[in-house]
Order: sequence, then structure tokens, then C-alpha cells
Amino acid sequence: MLSKALIFILAMAPFSTALASAIDFRLGNKMAEVLYKSEDASFGYGGADIGLGLFLNERDDLLATGTILVSGSSDGDVKGLHFGVGAKIYAGILDFPSPIDNQSGAMLAIGMQVRYVLPGKMPVAILLEGFGAPDVTSASDFKGVREIRLALELEITPSARAYIGYRTLEVELNNGLGNSNGNDHELDDRAHIGVRFSF
Repeated sequence: MLSKALIFILAMAPFSTALASAIDFRLGNKMAEVLYKSEDASFGYGGADIGLGLFLNERDDLLATGTILVSGSSDGDVKGLHFGVGAKIYAGILDFPSPIDNQSGAMLAIGMQVRYVLPGKMPVAILLEGFGAPDVTSASDFKGVREIRLALELEITPSARAYIGYRTLEVELNNGLGNSNGNDHELDDRAHIGVRFSF
């Protein structure tokens, strides 16, 4: 199941219809993450943002992710307000000390994003996003996922953006091996900084 999920994530890469792409580097005290993001004009009206990511923390937990997010601007007076809805696939291996076996699996989550751009000579944006998956869309050792992220973004140039944020990311396991509450295995619950380069 894990290999099939990873193959599907790689197949989501928009090699032929990409309008714009970006590389995102995110670092925290105990984790690192790299993301490739692209806008695909062939997906629905107005296109969609498609992302591929790789997450690693100090415990050697490894997650690959694939995201599709369709977003749009508000029709009201608040022109800087943007909403997005989409889906996210998680597939990975969680490392446990011997004699406990490592846990692996995959999950399909749905979520939403809210982003507000403050007007100014150097635009600043506030972003809130969250994804969740229940047991029915999880496979193997994984039983569900919860991810919530809040970030403050600063546009340095039209092609470079820096941000500071906070994220909580937990995977629920089937066998009670969680490290926080019961079956919940905490992968990230700290602040992070990041940069994004568009091309």
C-alpha cells in the first residue's frame, strides 16, 4: 500500500501543464521539509495548486505528501481574502526503537485554507490551513491524521517569500504506540521558518 501511494503522489507532478512553480524550504528545531508546488491549468475552472513534499524529523519519521488545492478570491469588499479547499495524501514510515517495529501506511485527507493579504508596498499575508483524515481513508498501520498550520508570510520580491509559522501534525496509529495521547504519534508541534522561491 505504501509503494502504491508513493507512486500516485509522484504521478501528480504537473510536468506538461504547469504555469508557475515554486520550491519551498521549511525548517524547525526538530524537523525539515521541502515542497515543490505548481499551478496546473488543466484542473477545473481556474486551475489548481499541486504540491509534492517530503518531511523528516529528529526521530527519523519520514512522510511523503501530495496536495491538490483549488482556491479563489472573495467576491465581497475584502479583496485580499482567499479561500481554498482540497485533498492531501500522506504516505510514510514512523521510526520506533527496537524491539518495536516501525509503523507505515498512507492516508487521504481533505482540508481547507484561508489566506488574507494585507495591502502595502511589501505585502504581508496571514495563512491558516488544516487537513484531516479518518480511519476509513487510512491504510496499514495508520488510522488518521490531523494537521493545522498558521503562518505569517512576507513577500521580499515577486519571486521570493519568507515566513514564520506554527504547525501541529499528528498521526493516529492502530496499535496504541502513540507518543502523545493514546494512539496519537506527534510528528511536529513547534514553530518553523521557511522560504519560497518561485520560477
